[in-house]
Amino acid sequence: MLPDAERFRRLVDGRLTGLLPTCARAGLALAAVPYGLAVTLRNASFDHHLRTIAKAPIPVVAVGNLTLGGTGKTPLVAWLARYLAERGWRPAVVSRGYGAARGHRSDEAAELGLLLPDTPHHADPRRIRAARAAATSGATVVLLDDGLQHRQLARDLNLVVIDATDPFGSERLFPRGLLREPVTGLRRADAVILTRADRVSAATRQAIRERAARLCGDRPLPWLETSHQPVQLRADDGTTAPLSTLANRRLFGFAGIGNPAAFQATLSERSRDLVGFRAFADHHSYGQADLRELSRQAHAVNAEMAVTTLKDLVKLPQTDLGGIPLVALEIGIAFHGETAALETLLAGLRTPAGTDNEAGT
Repeated sequence: MLPDAERFRRLVDGRLTGLLPTCARAGLALAAVPYGLAVTLRNASFDHHLRTIAKAPIPVVAVGNLTLGGTGKTPLVAWLARYLAERGWRPAVVSRGYGAARGHRSDEAAELGLLLPDTPHHADPRRIRAARAAATSGATVVLLDDGLQHRQLARDLNLVVIDATDPFGSERLFPRGLLREPVTGLRRADAVILTRADRVSAATRQAIRERAARLCGDRPLPWLETSHQPVQLRADDGTTAPLSTLANRRLFGFAGIGNPAAFQATLSERSRDLVGFRAFADHHSYGQADLRELSRQAHAVNAEMAVTTLKDLVKLPQTDLGGIPLVALEIGIAFHGETAALETLLAGLRTPAGTDNEAGT
């Protein structure tokens, strides 16, 4: 049986056929009308300065996207934090904290905590408050995670991530499609980063780029293409292992992320013996029943290792599934070609008073 997230994707993109899916799409199209109207009015209120936009005391770099689901923002945020730190900045990540229980970090915050142990993360639905707290704590630049639609906080740069495998969310607004806002929102971008570029043809990448250029009014816009590359394996106890550990082992994979199919494809490329895979909804909270079922499924296919994502591992404080070793596949971002255009944008960030950052000079 398909998980809810994948079933919804197949419903909105038309892969599910028949009378019931057709009727469901009609109902979703009606529901998308008030949603679209609300989003349009909200954007217009900011575009015409009818709503206040607050400015943080330090530069803000927003990383966001137009669509729901996993487009690969987290590896990019990690890359930006490391890049800026190497050049004298003191970055902090600010997010809304979606999916976080009271007193606990969100899934993304916990994942970034593993990837960036020295970078503070401030989560608050009022992100201007989080940005000010970051500045007070000594940060000199904010990385606003998932920030394209959060327009109350001014930003120095808008970096928009597009997933090459589903760039425009079935061309329809939620809930009829996966678009958070109309594609014209891309006009607010200062640069576009195409993720999973290696998953599509050169012709498809060029078509996406041309479409993005038209949406941006054909103004010159930095364009970067990237792919997600496995880096290493990581266990809950902090130990790591090389990717070669996966070779010639029977793997059972599972994930509760926005695009589990992409993770499954990555595992398939790393091992010819992916003997089972289970997908959950994004931000899935694992209970004991889930763990028992995952253990049962892994044993049923004689798996030698269970592999998940870092986003899932942070919610699973254990190193095995019923005796089968459990690890996460750590993913990094790899740029195709030069990054000079992005580096130029980052070098132009305003330098907060009283600091002397190499990147800002």
